[in-house]
Order: sequence, then structure tokens, then C-alpha cells
Amino acid sequence: MAKKAIVIGAGFSGLSTAAYLAKAGYQVSVIEKNSIVGGRARNFKTDEGFLFDMGPSWYWLPDVFENFFSDFGYQVKDFYDLKRLDPSYRVFFDKEFVDIPAMLDEFKQMLEKYEKGSGARLDKFLEEAKFKYGVAVEDLVHKPGLSLLEFLDMNFVTGPFKGDLLCSIRKHIKKFFTNPQICTILEFPVLFLGATAENTPALYSFMNYADIGLGTWYPMGGMNEIAQAMKKVCEKQGVEFIFNTAVKGVEINDKTLYKLNTDKGSFEADYFVASCDYEHFDKNILPEDKSNYSRKYWDSRTMSPSGLIFYLGVSKKIKNLLHHNLFFDESFDVHAQEIYENPQWPSKPLFYVSVTSKTDNTAPEGMENLFILVPVASGLEDSQETRDKYFRDVMDRLEKHTGESIRNYIIYNKSYAHKDFKSDYNAFKGNAYGLANTLMQTHILKPSIKSKKLKNLFYTGQLTVPGPGVPPSIISGKVVAKELLKLN
Repeated sequence: MAKKAIVIGAGFSGLSTAAYLAKAGYQVSVIEKNSIVGGRARNFKTDEGFLFDMGPSWYWLPDVFENFFSDFGYQVKDFYDLKRLDPSYRVFFDKEFVDIPAMLDEFKQMLEKYEKGSGARLDKFLEEAKFKYGVAVEDLVHKPGLSLLEFLDMNFVTGPFKGDLLCSIRKHIKKFFTNPQICTILEFPVLFLGATAENTPALYSFMNYADIGLGTWYPMGGMNEIAQAMKKVCEKQGVEFIFNTAVKGVEINDKTLYKLNTDKGSFEADYFVASCDYEHFDKNILPEDKSNYSRKYWDSRTMSPSGLIFYLGVSKKIKNLLHHNLFFDESFDVHAQEIYENPQWPSKPLFYVSVTSKTDNTAPEGMENLFILVPVASGLEDSQETRDKYFRDVMDRLEKHTGESIRNYIIYNKSYAHKDFKSDYNAFKGNAYGLANTLMQTHILKPSIKSKKLKNLFYTGQLTVPGPGVPPSIISGKVVAKELLKLN
């Protein structure tokens, strides 16, 4: 009889784990608190006809997605259409904006306008970044983080760039460039890693290769199309999905977890994988003597930001915005300090605007859907009064930079912040991304994928290896499935 496994959570890591376990012959059930797959990458459609991705909006590292589907005999194109964005995105500074070209030669020409000789230096910078990409994405992120030997036995640690573990990405970038606009553009990808440029190891410059070398893509229909495609792969392997079901507790026999208790009944299995919020399962679902980590441990973690999100339906087309838009018209460093060093609601926040209706039919004809994200510190008090204040501030700046009246044309307006992340995902401190990828929270220093007390319990997702983001979560599921399969 096939071994039975239960995966808790149908986000990317849970879908990935379920698919690989089912392929190996396991009987797999996925229990999901919400009504659809995707986790933070869920979507919703309004009565007015606007379709919104709720969370992730950047499609980077396309090879990770291709590799997942290839493992099951498919290609990405079997499930959804990809479009490469060109320009990749627009960056607004105080008095100007710059469009980031998709093609490398055009990107180098753009840099030359800011700093003579920067095009040639970019070649050297990207050569190193590509090497790191090979080591990180093809090696490090596929390690389970269970032994220090995994980290030491790597080309990166013993190779020519070993010093980049201790050097920050900010210092690394400044070895090549001095112009502040160029430095800001090249530091931008670390926002996906949940840490400041000063505290992110230079190893992560591989994200610059992902940005400039591999490009920015968009899956037509939105990011939830990826999750729906992964669900189809799971179902082809025989995976069962149980939606609208929240886990409330567990039953344990010595060192073995054998039953999940939910608000819809109990479920037994041989193995369990928590793809839900790690801290929530560890501290609120498991008995205290079976948890991996203490309250002091969790409270001492450096969290990635949460986010204040506005989903806006606008009854007109808006000029001067692209699909992806970054507003760096205020101080990057001040905003970062107000997230990490002195957590508070930011004084003059940077923000991001996604307008998928520039690329896709995600809004009624002649209209736009705007996804506005303000990165903010995790663990803050979240009130409607605060949300309203930041909405006014962001709209003032958005209308200023676009030269458009927008507020008078908003026919749908929904906000989302800490309280919602907690309610929908049991997110620790209302975080949006997971743990910050600081040096002291890299690889083996992240929370373990294995339970230290229960031999048949594993963890996957953004709070463990390899870290936050959609591609890392997909890889996390594969890594955990591989480790679980070693038990048989």
C-alpha cells in the first residue's frame, strides 16, 4: 500500500512538494485554508470586471519554472503563455524616470548616459553575477540546509568570489559604479530578498543577472496561472485537494505525528509537510514540547517587510505608467532604516505600482487595474486610519509623477496589510515575504526543514530554505520532497 502524505498549504512550496511526492508513488492530500491554490499568489475578480493578482507580480528566473514542469514531462507553454516585458520596468526618481531596457546592449547604453565607462564595467559585474547565479540557483538553493558541510563544499566558498559572503551587495556594486541612479537600479533586486543592501551578502548579486540577463516576464492571465498549472500537474499525479479547511491541532504518538485535526474533521497520514506559516505551525499547532524553536528564537528573527497594498480599479487609461513601476523619488536608505533598523510606519516611503492591464486583459476596456505596494516593517499596528493616510500620500505622488488625475476615476478600492496577512495566512508578524536573507539567516542558519522532535514532519516555504520568493518556494518543495523520500 502506498504511503500517505498530507501537505498543509497550497502555496507554491506546497504544490511543488505534493507533485514530487505523488510522482514518487505517495498518496498525497493537500489541505488548504483558503478557497483556491496559490497562497499569497491568489487572485480575485471584482464585480466591475477587474482581475487582481493579490501578491507576487514579478516573473523572474524563468528556468526554475521550466525545470519544474520538465520534471513531469511538460513545458511552461503547455499551461500558460509567457511574454517578456520590454521595457522591463520603469524607475521614477525625484525629477525624472528611466525605462529599463530588456536588451543588454540597450541597457549598457542607458548606463553610459549616467556614468562614462559603466557599460564595460557592467560586463564584468554581470560575468561575476552569472557565475554566482550558477552556484546559487543550480547548487546552493537545492541544498536542504541540514549540515554545514553543504555550505562549505561549494565552488562559491572556495572559489574566486568567496569574499562576497562577507561583503555587502552595496559595497560590491560600488566597486563598479559611483553614479547614485545606477547604484539604486542595481540595488533594487535585493528588495525581493527582504533585507537592506548593507546587510545582504554580495552573493545575491546573482539577482542582477536574473534581472538583466534573464529578463522580466509575465504569464498571461496573471501569476495565479502558475499555481493553477502546478495544481493540474499535481492532479495528473493523483493529488487530492481539500479547500476551505483550517488546521487546528495535531495528535502525536511518541515521536510520530499521526493525525491532523481541522475545522472540517481529522486526517491521518504517514508523513506531514507544513507548507503553511512555519512559526504558526511550530508555536500554535504543535504542543510546546514538540516545537522546533522557542518564542525567543522566533522573536529574534529578522523579518522581511510586510506590505500595505491597494487594489484600484480606474475607469480610464493612465499615461506614463508601464506594467512595472518603481517609485524611488524619496530616500531608499531612510525607508530601509524605518523597516529594519527602527521599525515604524515610514515617513516618506518608496512604493511600487503594477498595471497588468498594460499587458493583459485584466481590466474592462478603456480602464486600468493598479496594484500599489508600500513595503513596511513587519509587526506594526495596522489601522484603517493609517491605511487612509498612506493612500492619500501615495496618490499625491502618483498623480504628480504621471501628470494624471486618478483619484476621481477610482471605481474600485481595496486595501490589504498586516491584519489581512495574519488572517489569510497566519503570517508571523503579518510579514509578506518571510525571513530576511541576511548572512546570519542564510542556508543552514534558516529554520530547519526537518522537525527535531517528530520523525515524520517536515517544513517547506518562505521561512525555511532556500528563502522568500516564488522560484525559491518551488525549489523548497522539491528539496523537502527529496529529503522525505530518503526515509523510505
